[in-house]
Order: sequence, then C-alpha cells, then structure tokens
Amino acid sequence: MTKLTWYGHATLGLQFDGHQLLIDPFFTGNPAASTTAEQVSPDFILVSHGHGDHVGDAIAIARRTGALVISNHEIVTWLGKQGLENAHGQHLGGGHRHPFGYLKLTLALHGSMLPDGSCGGNPCGFLLTTSDGKKIYMAQDTGLFGDMRLIGEEGLDVAVIPIGDNYTMGPDDALRAVKMLQPKSVIPIHYNTFDLLNQDAQAWKQRVEAETDTRVVVLKPGGNFEF
Repeated sequence: MTKLTWYGHATLGLQFDGHQLLIDPFFTGNPAASTTAEQVSPDFILVSHGHGDHVGDAIAIARRTGALVISNHEIVTWLGKQGLENAHGQHLGGGHRHPFGYLKLTLALHGSMLPDGSCGGNPCGFLLTTSDGKKIYMAQDTGLFGDMRLIGEEGLDVAVIPIGDNYTMGPDDALRAVKMLQPKSVIPIHYNTFDLLNQDAQAWKQRVEAETDTRVVVLKPGGNFEF
C-alpha cells in the first residue's frame, strides 16, 4: 500500500515499503501548510525546481534528518555550496534506480531561479515507478505540454497536477492534461495557497469525472490518499 499526503501548496509526502519521501518541502511561510518542517522525517527529499516555495525547507530538513536530496544537477551543485553534500543530481529524461524505486525527471514548463538568484537549471516533474510496479506522476509546477501523452503511455496509477492558474496550469488546461495522461486517479495541487491561486477543486472534479474515466481525489491539506 502506498500513502500519498498533500501538505498544502505543492508539498507532498509518499510512504511505501518503509520509505518516506518528501516532495517540494515548503512549510515555513506557507499559509496552507498542515504541519511544520520540524515534524517531518523523510529519508529522501525531491526538489522539482529552484523557486523558494519548492526548495522551501529542504536544506534544514536534510541537515536534521540526513535525507538524500534529489533534484537536477544545477540545484544539487547549489546545495553543495550551501554545505549540503548528501544529494543526487539527475536531469530531464534521465532516470535512476534509487532504493525506493526508479525515478525519472520529466519535462516541466516553468522557471527555476533559486532564492539567491543563482541558476536553478531546468524545472522538472517526477515519474516514479515503485518496487511493486505502481506508476506515480507528480507534475509539480508546469504548464500544459503535448508530451504528457507520452507520460500517459506509462500507464499511470496516480497523477498529481496543478490547477491554480497564473503560475501553472489552470482548471481548463489541467482537464486537458488529464485527458492526455489518462491516470486511474488524479490529485489537484498548487491552488488556494494564496488568493491569486484560488480555485474550486470540487467544480474541477465534476468536470474531469464527467469527461474522462479518471477518478479525482480532492484532499484537504494534511489529507491522505492510499492506493
């Protein structure tokens, strides 16, 4: 059984096979956060891009827990300059077999400048194949792109996609994304953190389930989905 937790904004947790993954750990300064940086203890931290609301508390959590941080090469290099050496760099389209499964970095249409203005390389999403064969796609911050069809060909159990608009896909493009990805279940994220990102997730759920065979799971911050 795999448990996915939405902590608010784009911060996610995954627990399975004794592994604890934390994705884009933005707790400090996050008005939607359901917990704090001090209350999570991941083994692995995944960072999709360099923006402050995604790098978030990654360094502090990694220093406290010893978690391995996984991101693109530029962010991993930057982490090393901050004194954090327990990190693994990958790049778009590249996969690596970690203890928790096979992780591939996917395309994402977004920016990636780091909080201090350093180059954060290319933003990414994550396509994870767990040891028991589950396929999880975490799009993180992205606009719509046609190669989502290729990701969908993997046969996704769960997709996690943004619906907040302005900085990422909004509800209309997110619906189009679901039609290309064709996951069994989809979880909306990156909405209602700030007024600029306010969306009606229940209304989006009705649209998606009326037009596709995908189940929409709307979580409240701190909520879990097991599959």
